[in-house]
Amino acid sequence: MTHHGRGLRRLTKNPALVRQLKKDWRRAQITPAEHAMLTYAEKLTITPGAMAKTDVMALRAAGFSDTAILDINQVTGYFAYVNRLADGLGVPLEDFWRTVDEDSDI
Repeated sequence: MTHHGRGLRRLTKNPALVRQLKKDWRRAQITPAEHAMLTYAEKLTITPGAMAKTDVMALRAAGFSDTAILDINQVTGYFAYVNRLADGLGVPLEDFWRTVDEDSDI
């Protein structure tokens, strides 16, 4: 959220929602489809080996097309990859992002 909170706030124009998502996305006021998407993304991020066909089926049941599911999968995987690269190399967070996060209360 530190890197992407500002962009999400700009996209949603809803700082309260971004704060809710940062605090506990499961309790945020989001649609059932958004909840399904975040459930999938969290599982893929934390326990990728536990992914099953039922995870994709849950996204379909929430109204996502196969193309949208692929997008969700690829974006989740990309962010995991980039974060692991940065963390694995000890890349520090730029001062700009620290300031934005502290100043924006996101």
